[in-house]
Amino acid sequence: MRIYYYAFTGHKWGLDSVKRAAALIGAMETKGIGIELLVNDFRAGLAAREFGIADAVTIESYKDIDAVAERGDIVFIDTPEDISERLERYSDEFGQLFIVSDRERERIYTERYLTPADQMFPSILVADEYFEPLEKEKRVVFFQGDADYDKVILKHAEFFEGSGMELILGHYFFLRYEDELAPLFTTMHEAEEYTQLIRSSSDVVTASVQCALEAGASQANVLYIMSGNDSAEMLEMLGEYDIKIIDGYNRNGLQKFINSDPVIHKNLTNHMERLVTSLFEAINS
Repeated sequence: MRIYYYAFTGHKWGLDSVKRAAALIGAMETKGIGIELLVNDFRAGLAAREFGIADAVTIESYKDIDAVAERGDIVFIDTPEDISERLERYSDEFGQLFIVSDRERERIYTERYLTPADQMFPSILVADEYFEPLEKEKRVVFFQGDADYDKVILKHAEFFEGSGMELILGHYFFLRYEDELAPLFTTMHEAEEYTQLIRSSSDVVTASVQCALEAGASQANVLYIMSGNDSAEMLEMLGEYDIKIIDGYNRNGLQKFINSDPVIHKNLTNHMERLVTSLFEAINS
C-alpha cells in the first residue's frame, strides 16, 4: 500500500495546494508514514523542494491519479476541479480517499473530507516551522500568490502605490511582469525567500488564504484580501484566528491595517497533531 497526495498546480493557480501537501507530508513522516506528491506541473515539483519535498510525480489531471496509484492505495485530493466524474470510481478503487476542501461537504460514497472546522480531519494544513518563534523585522510584505496570470496587482496599482510595502514574487511570475511591478513596491523579494519572509515579517498583506494562515501562525499582523471565491467556513476560521479581512483591494482598509496596533493571535492552533493522529488511526484501522 502506498499513499499519494494530488495537489492541483499551475501558472494560473499557484502553489497553495503544494504548501498544504508539504505540511501534511512532513507531519506524517514523524509517524513513519511516507506520502508521495502528485502535481500537474513540473515547475511545481521543483518548487516543492523548497518546502521539504524531495520529489514529485507530474500528471495531467486528477483523472490520471489511477495511472499512478493502484487499487487499495490511499489518496488525498486537493483541487478546485470538479471531481464528481471520478468520485464513485475512486471511492471504490482506493483503500481510502481523502478530499481537502475549504467548504463543508457531505459524504456520497466512502470518501472523507478534510474541512476547516472538522475536529478530527481539519483542512488547516500549516507546517510546524511557522509556529516556531522567530524575531520579527518591522516591515509590511505583500504576497498575492504564486500566480497572477490576470495581472491583478497591476489592475489595482492604486492600492499599492506609496504604501511602502515589499513584494514577495510568485514562482509563476514572468520576468517582464516583475519589471512592471517594481515601481509599486519598495523592495522585490524572490519567491525562494517566501518562508523566511513570512516567518520574520511583522506585517503581512495577502490574497492567499494559505499565506494568511502561515503568517498568522508566525504571529504576524495579517491582512487578508477577500475574493468572491472564499467560503464562509474559511472566512469564519480566519476571523477566529484574529486575521483582519477586507473585501477586495480597498485602499482605506489597507491604510487602517498599516496604522493599527499588532494583533496577538490567541486562537491560532496547530491542527497538524490532531489531524495526523486521526489519519494514523484511519489508515491503520
